[in-house]
Amino acid sequence: MKAFVASVVLLLAPLAAHAACAPTDFTIKDFKPSAGGARLSLRGELVNHCAAASAAQIRIEIKDSAGNVVQSKQAWPAGTSNIAPGDTVSFDVGRMFRPQPGMSSFTASVVDVRTW
Repeated sequence: MKAFVASVVLLLAPLAAHAACAPTDFTIKDFKPSAGGARLSLRGELVNHCAAASAAQIRIEIKDSAGNVVQSKQAWPAGTSNIAPGDTVSFDVGRMFRPQPGMSSFTASVVDVRTW
């Protein structure tokens, strides 16, 4: 019975290591929104500071001058690929949004983490 318990613990140990990654283990740097005519550019870099290879989901919110969210979308910048510890993935999710009058500010945040 002890051998069975030890086998189960060793089998599940890698899963526990992956579960340790959280949205706070990722950062978004150099987020540069810009609007030009009928196109938006929402570029940035997603950096993995977790000890394990993982992927992160980001949320971009566009607000009006009163601070109301007028558009919000989520994306996985690395798709279904994990980002190695310390590595960076560039993204531009502007194509997901449509320019509209009154857009005043843009925010980017990490909302979820997954290991594929």
